[in-house]
This record gives sequence, structure tokens and C-alpha cells, in this order.
Amino acid sequence: MLQFGLFQWMIVSLCALMIGFSKAGIMGAAAPVVPLLAAVMPARQSIGFLLPMLIIGDITATLFWWRFADWKELFRIFPWMLVGVFTGYQLLGYMTDRTLMAVIGMIVLFLVMLHLWQQRRPDPSVLLSRNSWFTRITGFMAGTTSMLANSAGPIMVLYLLVMGLDKRRFIGTAALFFLVMNCVKLPFSVGLSLVTPQSLITNLALAPLIVLGGFIGAVLVRHIPQRSFDLVMQVMTALMGCWLCLSALAV
Repeated sequence: MLQFGLFQWMIVSLCALMIGFSKAGIMGAAAPVVPLLAAVMPARQSIGFLLPMLIIGDITATLFWWRFADWKELFRIFPWMLVGVFTGYQLLGYMTDRTLMAVIGMIVLFLVMLHLWQQRRPDPSVLLSRNSWFTRITGFMAGTTSMLANSAGPIMVLYLLVMGLDKRRFIGTAALFFLVMNCVKLPFSVGLSLVTPQSLITNLALAPLIVLGGFIGAVLVRHIPQRSFDLVMQVMTALMGCWLCLSALAV
């Protein structure tokens, strides 16, 4: 197990709860996890430490919501996600943290504006949802940014909002997408020594907190009206995009 002090254990325990809550409930609630982990361990180590926790969260969310997953959307985007993961693996040694955060932030803000513009159209449900280029670009960017920095969440949130999925189909589709993508990433991360036996043991010790967070999120989201759910997703995603851009300037 990794050697953590009391403060570090408090931080990683909080992150575990937030991951579970975000995966099975309010996507975007785990936005602070990446900077929190980077504050208590080296950035490169934090990427590998986070991945198995995300997979545990994905499994938890899938157990709650798999019946509502939209398989048609998943099969449309999976091939482009795989291309993105491989591209991210190739770029991992070349792109700086500053450049990466700026690129992701600008992509997220662009998608937010695109989604808001789409909603002002007479029939917003078909404008982007039937465009194959939108699916290809989103899948590619999700795979690339996830491999580089575990930061595909905001991109997929906007994609699923554009598809017009209700909150149960939204969470179920996202859970299966991220489960597959993160499992695809795992061998690459092991090969780069980002995931180690010591980090895996620590991840397993935190698994009950991830499951607990997932249970809380799954119960809570059932009581949130659909319009409120969509609004929360948009606001949290826009805030995440702004935070990424500002962080890039500060690095």
C-alpha cells in the first residue's frame, strides 16, 4: 500500500466518495478530484492512482444503471474513442500539462456554447444528434483527453446532453462508456508504470467509499427533476471548462 499521512488519507478518501457519487449520480461532481490528487502526490503518479478508482466507480454505476444504457449511441462512439485512446497514449510524452488543460478547457467551452445554440433552434434534438462528424470528434476527443489526463467527463456530458437522453439513459450510457474506455486504458497505464501493485492495493482499500458514494448518488439523482438535472450538468461542465482554462494560465 502507498504510504500516506493522515492528511493525504483524508484527501484520497474524499476523492473516493466524490468519484462514486459522480459516476452513479451527478456527473461532474468529481471535477475537483484531479487537482486534489495532484496536490497530495506527483501529477504523473496521480493519473495512474486515479484510473482504478474510476473503474471501480464505473462498475458501481453500471450495476445501478446498466438497464437504461443506450447501446446504439455506444456502438456509434466506441470506435472513435478507441482511436482517441491510442492517440493519447502516443502523445503522453509530448504534451505539457499547461497545453493539455488549455486544449480541454477550450473544447469543453466550445461544446457548451454549441449546445446552448442548438437549444435555440426550432427542433434542437436533431441538429447535432444526426451528424456523424459530431460523434466522431467527440469520441476521439474523449478517448484522447481521458488517456492524457482522465479528463473526458465534461466532453461526454455535453455529448449525452446533445443526444437528448433522459437522466436514467444518460447515466447508464455514460457508465458503460467510461467502464469500457477506462478498461481499455488500463494496460497502457500499467505498461507506463502509472499503475503499480502498491497503488492498486490502496485503490482496493478505498473501494468501499467509492461504492458508498455511488449509492448516495444513485438515490439522490432519482429525486431530481429532468430539467434540473440538465441544468446542473450544463453549469458544472461550463465551470469545469473555465477552471481548466484558468489553470492552464496559472501553470
